[in-house]
Amino acid sequence: MSSKSFTEAWLDGRDGHHFYTRTYPATSAQKAVLVFVHGFGDHITRYEDIHPRFAAHGITVFAYDMRGFGRTALDEEHRSADELYGKTSRPTELGDLDWWVNHVAKTYPDVPIFVMGHSAGGGMVLAFGALSGPPPSPETVAKVSGIIAQCPLVRLTYPNGKITTTVVNMLSKVSPYFQVPAPMPENRFSHDPAVKEALLNDPLRMPKGTVRGLHDMLTQGEELLQKGYKRWPSNLPMITTWGTADEVNCPKAGVAFYNKLEIKDKKLVEYDGALHDLLHEAGDIPDKVIGEYVAFIEAHLSGRPAA
Repeated sequence: MSSKSFTEAWLDGRDGHHFYTRTYPATSAQKAVLVFVHGFGDHITRYEDIHPRFAAHGITVFAYDMRGFGRTALDEEHRSADELYGKTSRPTELGDLDWWVNHVAKTYPDVPIFVMGHSAGGGMVLAFGALSGPPPSPETVAKVSGIIAQCPLVRLTYPNGKITTTVVNMLSKVSPYFQVPAPMPENRFSHDPAVKEALLNDPLRMPKGTVRGLHDMLTQGEELLQKGYKRWPSNLPMITTWGTADEVNCPKAGVAFYNKLEIKDKKLVEYDGALHDLLHEAGDIPDKVIGEYVAFIEAHLSGRPAA
């Protein structure tokens, strides 16, 4: 992928933390800006073949490697002094997303903003939409014209045992940034063998996390199912997509959250037999998924109606 399709920059976040970012500017008349949030152990470089396809439709993409992941965590020259792989928490992540939405709003005034997340990032954008804070602030969420949640983490398809969950919960309180193994099932991500091979050999992916980061990521979904859905603004549109054969995150839990949302402007799209990483699935699924997202954005360019 030519570097001309994006600009990269190290930007300071809300507390001066250094973040690796990419911007894919719209290559036709700009319609909207999409803030993209990757998943656990993930990073934005994996999407450099995807984000230009939004730009081709007039949708600028702003993406950042989250605190604790990707280049933000691993670039020895630019990373913050207190960086540690997997060192994060859900309030920290939501605070960072709040910051970047406001950054985008200032950079692109009067342009509709959409927020998209994949996997754990999908769970995070659901928490963002459900006002699981502050952060985010209601004022920041009000700046967003729509939420895109791809295979969001509400529950794992194969949950951890009760003993593991209890130990992680205890450790998160006494030693929150203690690193523990967190292997990822690369063979369950996509039917495309090339994608599996790339995941296994990706130097920016590491099979570990911290107990606080893992605890918050894995417990947020229950809060969304029990209380969070009630806080979702009635005028905030959303679309969620799922592979019915997702073996990482549980489609039934994600659909349960969707069904609980008492909003009129929502859409669920399921892809029969597809696995977890829809944008890197085999066949024409990525084309269909991108088409759904672009159509959703284009249908909501006029902004949110009054609540």
